[in-house]
Amino acid sequence: MLAGRHIVLGVSGGVAAYKAAYLARRLVEHDARVKTIMTAASREFLGPQTLAAVTGTQPVTGFFGSEDESPHTNLARWADAIVVAPATASTVARLASGLSEDVLTATVLAATVPVLIAPAMHTEMWDHPATQRNIDTLLDDGYHVVGPESGALAGGDVGPGRLAEPESIVDMLNGLLAGDLEGWSVLVTAGGTREAIDAVRFIGNRSSGKMGSAIATEAARRGATVTLVTTTPGRAGRGVDELVVETADEMAAVVWERAAGSDVAVLAAAVADFRPANAAQGKLRRNDGPPEFALEPTPDILSGVVEADARPFVVGFAAESGSLDEAVSKARSKGVDLLVGNDISKDGSGFGSDTSEVVLITPDGKQDRWPLMPKTEVAARLWDRIVAMRAPHGASS
Repeated sequence: MLAGRHIVLGVSGGVAAYKAAYLARRLVEHDARVKTIMTAASREFLGPQTLAAVTGTQPVTGFFGSEDESPHTNLARWADAIVVAPATASTVARLASGLSEDVLTATVLAATVPVLIAPAMHTEMWDHPATQRNIDTLLDDGYHVVGPESGALAGGDVGPGRLAEPESIVDMLNGLLAGDLEGWSVLVTAGGTREAIDAVRFIGNRSSGKMGSAIATEAARRGATVTLVTTTPGRAGRGVDELVVETADEMAAVVWERAAGSDVAVLAAAVADFRPANAAQGKLRRNDGPPEFALEPTPDILSGVVEADARPFVVGFAAESGSLDEAVSKARSKGVDLLVGNDISKDGSGFGSDTSEVVLITPDGKQDRWPLMPKTEVAARLWDRIVAMRAPHGASS
């Protein structure tokens, strides 16, 4: 689960700070991308260059003095998870109080991703009622805590307060990032197909592939193994296996091959319904006058997936203009489990936009209209709905 993930490692000032280098190394070995934050006190125990060498990026050490105008908010947006290790009693207290006196606490306060706290301090400090209240507050606020363990402490003391071992922290982080699609195999299509007229020209449409790419990215973020069959590569996020095609025939061949092994197929691509029956070889010339050519139907990719043996849970898309009556009919006739319709004539909901206003339609004709929202949010809510509809069945074995 850590491969390709963005992990922010915050290091506060205690003797156990040296273990942060080992933890950073473990995260990198799991193919995570790691950025670090060091408090002023932590730099008395561990040199910033050590973490820079391990992670490949310089630690963030303050609000000022760098080209980043807002390091705490930018780190919070970049992160898939934040780990504070070691978390001293002082840092735990500041986090529990919602203080943002330094870049570490400000980043945690600005984050909406899982935050894992790994306390490390002397036994008496760990056992103090104030520390225990602060830990309870963090847990109530949705933070996660790993450790501390019992063992040798600084100054020859022995007892609870020892920083959890890096392997334990990595294991818990893996668990936190295992989303509700963990173990699912997902197939998504995106973009508009291009059907050749000649070697230069094609019949196509205005689909940007943004919606399908957002759906694939969200599925990967939630733990699925995702294959995106697309005509518009480069739009999906981390963890998505992109397969680039151009024509309806090419897309059909890949989708039909992959669908049988998938748990869910979300067919968001705008596939051309017709193509020239006999594409010209070379380039048609203006001087030869307007060409005449017959059209023939392209493969019905959606029907092919629905009719396949061991078919996945199928989500179809229907882009309409002015009315969604045909989308309702399509949901009934195509045999899909769910259909997403959108009226491309509405402001903000057309091809190429970053927002969309969609209607979810079930085969029995029931409709759930969603307001205009970013396509990333449509993707997140769509997966919430798919999980709710399919969860009793789980992932394929």
